[in-house]
Amino acid sequence: MTFTRNMLYSSSFAFIVKFFARTGASLAITALLTSASNAADFNAGTLELNDLWIRASVPGQTNGAGYLQIINPGIAADKLISVQSDAATRVELHTVITEDGVAKMRQVPGIDIPVHGDVKLAPGGYHVMFLQLTGPFKQGSLIPVVLKFEKAGEVRVNFTVKPSTYNPGNQGGAGAHGHGAGMKH
Repeated sequence: MTFTRNMLYSSSFAFIVKFFARTGASLAITALLTSASNAADFNAGTLELNDLWIRASVPGQTNGAGYLQIINPGIAADKLISVQSDAATRVELHTVITEDGVAKMRQVPGIDIPVHGDVKLAPGGYHVMFLQLTGPFKQGSLIPVVLKFEKAGEVRVNFTVKPSTYNPGNQGGAGAHGHGAGMKH
């Protein structure tokens, strides 16, 4: 009887171990796939940087603008304070303001990223301004950039160059007419 009981217990135990091993593996794979599908393009500390893009240059264009989304799921606010790239002589943070009915770009000292919030740098609003390009932005290429945050520090990213007519939806501002159409710099 002892032999049969021990066999029953050991086979039950083996079944339970196999069940949890399989279930645990399934849960781990599901968690991995879910986190991979929600992964940011780039990270700086807890900040998530997504959808980094620039429009391709058109003949004679000497400046360009970069856009991205910054998500802050962290417990502290942060601030984008500077940008560097060899793709231009100067790279600045800008916004668009309207004065007397005229849209104008203005340099800003930084862009606040609130706790549990996000900031979208998009046409007609905040953007990374590439001044005096060292070469044209060619569709399909990647532009290396260093973003510097007050708390998260520096992070190297790549902006993808989209077609010169790229318009990611109705975001106002420059729209499909190209960055800076009708704006004073």
